[in-house]
Order: sequence, then C-alpha cells, then structure tokens
Amino acid sequence: MGRLALGTMTWGKQTDEFEARDQLAAFLDAGGTLIDTADSYGKGSSEELLGTLIQEFDCRSEIVLATKAVQRPDTDRRLDASRRHLLDALDASLKRLDVDHIDLWQMHRWDSWTPLEETLSAIDQAITSGRVRYAGISNYSGWQTARACTLQEVRGVAPIITSQMEYSLLERGIEREIIPAAQTLGIGILPWSPLGRGVLTGKYRHSIPIDSRGGNPETSGFVNAYNNEISHRIVDAVCTAAEGLDASPGEVALAWLRDRPGVVAPIVGARTTQQLISALASEELELPAEIITALDDISEPDMGYPEAGWAQRR
Repeated sequence: MGRLALGTMTWGKQTDEFEARDQLAAFLDAGGTLIDTADSYGKGSSEELLGTLIQEFDCRSEIVLATKAVQRPDTDRRLDASRRHLLDALDASLKRLDVDHIDLWQMHRWDSWTPLEETLSAIDQAITSGRVRYAGISNYSGWQTARACTLQEVRGVAPIITSQMEYSLLERGIEREIIPAAQTLGIGILPWSPLGRGVLTGKYRHSIPIDSRGGNPETSGFVNAYNNEISHRIVDAVCTAAEGLDASPGEVALAWLRDRPGVVAPIVGARTTQQLISALASEELELPAEIITALDDISEPDMGYPEAGWAQRR
C-alpha cells in the first residue's frame, strides 16, 4: 500500500478522460490504493469518470474507494447533512461510481442546520445496509471532531476513523487542536492540498504561469491566498532543501508531511500525469533530521493559549 492517496477533484473538469486514465495507471503501477473523490466534484462528473475507469481497469478489489457527501453546490442550501439528503446522495454516488459499496464515506463539511445525531444516524444506516464500510469527516473544527467521534463511539455502529483536512508546510493550523484530538480519539488524518495549493512546488516563486491554477481567474484566489512573504520564505527553504537532496520541492514537501504524527496519506490531486509521477517519487525520499527540523522551525504555526504553553503542561 502506498503512502500517498490519489485525489480526483479536477477529474471531469480540468482533467479529461485521457489524462485521468494515465493518472490512474501511474498510481496503480506505483502501488497506490486510496482514491478520493466527492459527489460535488464537477457536479458528479469526477465520480462518473472514476467509476468508468475502475471498470475499465478492473481494479475495484485493489483500491480503497473514498467519496464524500453534504455539499450541494448551486443551491440555496449549500450544506445538507440531513439523513434524507445523505442517504439519497450515497445512492447517487454508488450509481455514478458503478460499485455496490464505498470503503470510506466522508462528511464533507459541518452542517450547523442539522442535528449531529441525525447525521450520525445516516452513517449508521449506510454501514448496516452494507453500502459503506467505514466513515470519516472532513473540515471539522476541533470541538466538532471531538463531539462527532465521541457521540459515534457511544451510540453508533461503527467509529469515525478519518478526518480529511487541509494540511501542508503552508497550512499547519490543524496542529493546534485537530492533531491532538485525532491522536486521542484514534483517527487518522488525510491531508488535502498537501502541496499548499501548488505553491510548494516552487512554480510561483518568481511569476505566475499562465497555464496554472494561479493564472486562471476562476482559481487564482484559491492559490494566491498563499502568495505572501511568510509563504515565500517557507517555499525558499523547501527549494534549498530540494537542491541539496537532488529532489524536487514537491517531493520534499510531501515527504515532510507524510511523516507527520497522525498522517495516514496525503491526498495528491495532480492536474497532469507528470505532476502525479513527480509527487509519487516522494515515496522513496527520506528527509534527514536536520532538514526536518529546519522546515519545522521556519513553518511553525502560532501557538498560544489554550492550545500551548502553561495551560498544556503536565
């Protein structure tokens, strides 16, 4: 089993069928198993394309298939974790993916309009019916994570086993509460955007490539959130480390994240097959302790009361 997961957010939209086929082939050849999608990616087109390719490759028994529900783009209610919507969404995902069960079904976002107990009851129903093997959450805060996992442990038929969160050298905020909660609750972290929305590859150091997400008006805001002085210092450190190790900046960033406490598998969503192959090369890279320490120091997040300091000393 590989230590990286394949993300398919762009499949069916920026990534066409031919590119997706090549990516899946490269991922499987590298020993990868966990593939992540969502019902909202491309308004279902990601799941449809992935389902077609799973049948074509006849690889269902070789992979861990993960998808998500809750988001309802282009509707008045953008988030819906009600029992009715979740179970309907699950059936729709199964149909698009052309499979009889999902290995990991994740709640994509917290829905403040739906009682948590109702959401968890939908998870129970999905698991007892055999349509889902395991459940996870995504983008939950610390208290939301603790409450969901604790309630499900007490009243549910199966525990929540993963939390999918943004995590990289440029975004270490989950180390304040999510990582400690996950370690205490026994759940694994699946980092999304492990390359800092592409910035950690170093391609934005001196300019913004026209054919990149940073150069696309629809996605530039997402990337440019990390176009600042703090991020530039971290990227420069990653690039310096990469030069010394004869590796790419992306490989260094992924290797650092891969070995963080609680991390199960960073989710790599590549736009091209070559980008994915470069990312998969990080599997063989082991960072020296001094480089890990240097990257830790330059990217260390602000930690204060009550997450750190005297309040947490034993």
